[in-house]
Amino acid sequence: MANFDPAWFGYGALLVLLAASLVARVDHVRLGLAIAALLALPVAIMGWSGSGYTLLILAILLVNLGLISRLWLSKAKVSFSVEEQGLRDRHFEGLGPVSARALIDQGNWISAKRGEVLVRENEAAPCLFYLADGTAMIRRDGAEVGTLGPGELIGEATVLDGAHATGTVVLGSNARLWFIPAAALRAWLATHPDVAGALHEGFARALRGKLASANTRIADRAPIA
Repeated sequence: MANFDPAWFGYGALLVLLAASLVARVDHVRLGLAIAALLALPVAIMGWSGSGYTLLILAILLVNLGLISRLWLSKAKVSFSVEEQGLRDRHFEGLGPVSARALIDQGNWISAKRGEVLVRENEAAPCLFYLADGTAMIRRDGAEVGTLGPGELIGEATVLDGAHATGTVVLGSNARLWFIPAAALRAWLATHPDVAGALHEGFARALRGKLASANTRIADRAPIA
């Protein structure tokens, strides 16, 4: 113990910091690590004995600057079609361009025909749907209780927890849809918890919009004599 050099604690801490730099996902954490390393670098060069500390700090700085640059470049390269931008603006506005691009890429775009059933009453929604163009009808116990138009999400109330739908959704016209299977969405969100939070907010906003529309329809109905 008499020959133990306390400087090894410093080396250990810096190695842990370097490892964190390689696995951290949040860009502002990377930026903070880079700034911390930049501030420590002059002290290491001028005041610390040995080159080990200086090299580790320099590695932390370069790793984080490289990761930040790659992230910024990937954001600059992201693009969306008109349909995709409509989906993002309406329901994924809380996501950055990279996350929104990744989520949209998990699903598929299709053209569907009038009369196709998207969700069945008392069954789990098989997919999350986005109705880019066309209309859909909501039925409960065989009676039509509402309609959906372009820009609406379908299945957002139950797709994440697998609960049974309270109504059947049938296309009222030929339509253009984006969809992602429920199981695939849940599996992907489990590995992207930051996206899950923003998606929950988008779903809640969509549900509030549907509730407001339903209340308006009820208020506009003629009173029963």
